[in-house]
Amino acid sequence: MMKNPENHLQTLSEIRNLMERSSRFISLSGLSGVSAGIFALFGAAAAYQYLGVGLFSEAPYYTGALHQDGSLNWDFMQFFLLDAMLVLVLSISLGVYFTTHKARRQGQTIWDKTSARLVYNLLIPLGTGGIFCLILLYHNEIHLLAPVTLIFYGLALLNASKYTLDDIRYLGITEIILGLIASLWVGYGLLFWSIGFGILHIFYGMVMYFKYER
Repeated sequence: MMKNPENHLQTLSEIRNLMERSSRFISLSGLSGVSAGIFALFGAAAAYQYLGVGLFSEAPYYTGALHQDGSLNWDFMQFFLLDAMLVLVLSISLGVYFTTHKARRQGQTIWDKTSARLVYNLLIPLGTGGIFCLILLYHNEIHLLAPVTLIFYGLALLNASKYTLDDIRYLGITEIILGLIASLWVGYGLLFWSIGFGILHIFYGMVMYFKYER
């Protein structure tokens, strides 16, 4: 007696889904990217307001970071560091909330070996990039901070993408390309930063939401 081919296909599909769930962290919420992008745009808007320049104007944020004698202007840098920290903390907080909510809705565990591998592979390039940014600060190479953060963030996403959704890989590649372009036009680093951490996060977050969560 022959079995129904549709049953075979359904069984294979279930096995494939089970293997994907066991090897990839698929609870990552697209709303996390959307919220991170919105916070990044608010942070960029505050920076533009602080500099007193228009959106598409050349904004050499790094010129005010140094005194005339070449030493670092910490009063100036303090605003940008605080701005970046607020964006980071708010983005991570809402990201954890949306991802945890999605995992619970799907009956999945938020922290397991797969999510640990994801975080581990994400933190290695991010940590390296953070240390390299501190080295740039030490050498007063402030103009390279925006492109460097984009490049290392893209590398981090690319490195961690094998443990989560494929869309993260394409976001990582886009961030790397954007960072390389930003290194050629350092006067527009803040604009490229807004695109990379703001607009791209919102775009990819919406794609992931409508693709996997609706």
